[in-house]
Amino acid sequence: MLATLTLLFGTAITRAQYTATRHVRDTVRDKLSSPVGRLAPTQIMSLNIVLPLRDHAGLDLLLEDLYNPENPSYRHFLTVSEFTDRFGPSQADYDAVLKFAKANGLTVTGGSRDGMNVEVKGPVSAVESAFNLTMRLYRHPTENRIFYSADREPTTTLSFPLWHVSGLDNYSLPHPLLISKTEYAKAHGIDPKTLVSHATTGSGPSASFLGSDMRAAYYDGTALTGAGQNLGLFEYEGTDLADLTTYYKNVGQTNKVPVSLVSVDGTSTSCVDSRAGGRCDDTEQTLDMTQALGMAPGLSSLVMYIGSTDTAILSSMTTHSPLPTTIGCSWGWTPADPSTLDPYFERMATQGQTFFAASGDSSTWSRRNEAWPADDAYVVSVGGTDLITASAGGAWKSETAWADSGGGISPDKIAIPSWQKLSGVINSSNKGSTTYRNGPDVSANANFTFYTCSDQTTCLANEYGGTSFAAPMWAGFIALVNQQLASEGSSKVGYLNPIIYPQNVTATYGTDFHDITSGTSGSYSAVTGYDLVTGWGSPKPALINTLAP
Repeated sequence: MLATLTLLFGTAITRAQYTATRHVRDTVRDKLSSPVGRLAPTQIMSLNIVLPLRDHAGLDLLLEDLYNPENPSYRHFLTVSEFTDRFGPSQADYDAVLKFAKANGLTVTGGSRDGMNVEVKGPVSAVESAFNLTMRLYRHPTENRIFYSADREPTTTLSFPLWHVSGLDNYSLPHPLLISKTEYAKAHGIDPKTLVSHATTGSGPSASFLGSDMRAAYYDGTALTGAGQNLGLFEYEGTDLADLTTYYKNVGQTNKVPVSLVSVDGTSTSCVDSRAGGRCDDTEQTLDMTQALGMAPGLSSLVMYIGSTDTAILSSMTTHSPLPTTIGCSWGWTPADPSTLDPYFERMATQGQTFFAASGDSSTWSRRNEAWPADDAYVVSVGGTDLITASAGGAWKSETAWADSGGGISPDKIAIPSWQKLSGVINSSNKGSTTYRNGPDVSANANFTFYTCSDQTTCLANEYGGTSFAAPMWAGFIALVNQQLASEGSSKVGYLNPIIYPQNVTATYGTDFHDITSGTSGSYSAVTGYDLVTGWGSPKPALINTLAP
């Protein structure tokens, strides 16, 4: 689209540039939510302006080559600067966005050309003027609260379209994908004791599972610890590292991995106990660390990336040094446009990063209970199981599908990826879709069988469960794989799905995965092979050698 039209006498009329993605929710667009007011003109807003990729077609071709074992470019991943030079915004375009923001009364607070973003803040009046919209207040259609939103799609006077502007609404509040056994039982009118049909076999208090128990069950070795690897955790709230210390002290273990908290956009890295008058609960954030560290206790670093918008967090995760090569995300939210994060997920795949997203704890996916970003085609979706080990700190014994494991057919109608089109993946038994993306891809223990510490006061055994435990476990497991690859002088795994799907339709499947064949969650059941409750199942130690021969 041309930015200007030149008239006969040389006068230029500016033509508004729309963004490439949608921002206005259906309920606002279709006038299902009535406006109840406007944001105050002086209220300060923080936004993250995302620039588009260059040569998207070339990027898609490169990704095909990077994950094709027959191609000379197989696993020859790009560095951060190489990606920017080939596919990131030009310096001229980036400078134009900086100039645009400042000219419209917005203060630049962060961002980078590598990160493809410009972080800004400013009064509502400046935001409305810069993007040609009005910030209104609406009554939420399903929640008892008021949300704010732009009343129309943003437009600018730039000579090119932006990709997205994060922060123009708070319709969907991100939530951690963990669940309390007590609260679940109360909501369903049942006895909490009926939710776990067996005595747990963990080595923690009251036989609860520790992160180290998951390592023993799924890895069952000692040689690999994640040494030399950097693991990242995607978080919307900070934490109190005292809770991590309490966890290790209570179970008689020691954490030797340096843990860092990085605010990507000024969001606080602190989390104060909500019962002490604060507004933050760090149960999710602490368990993410214990599960990742339990699986990979020798990591070079574990970094928690904390922010207020998804694009700002991913921008940091795709450019930070050292680069996190394996990442866990245990949060769910609903985007206005499901393509918003694709440039960052594609960048991760190009840079050899593996992103694991918890599939959710509300059984079958739907528009009401989806666990975005788990149905995105560029992430590894992690479902839940119910694990029993042979003994405390012992080997894997048996596993069934967890009754609340999120999965199904993409509520966002994301097209089925090539690797799910392979013969033997979708069939009449698993009832998957041949049109849309199916999930989860893999799974791990998520039952109410864990030991957790949080909020500077509370440690609980066998109270919390959720696929939020499983996602960081898998992030830790792939750190072991990347360590072995590094020892062989090979590149890291990168995006896992284009690798494991072709492998699992061959005879190696039974060697590499625990095929979960019993149990039901919502509309789907665990069956032989791939299914929409546990995906391909949980990892066996042999998977490491298959991925890192």
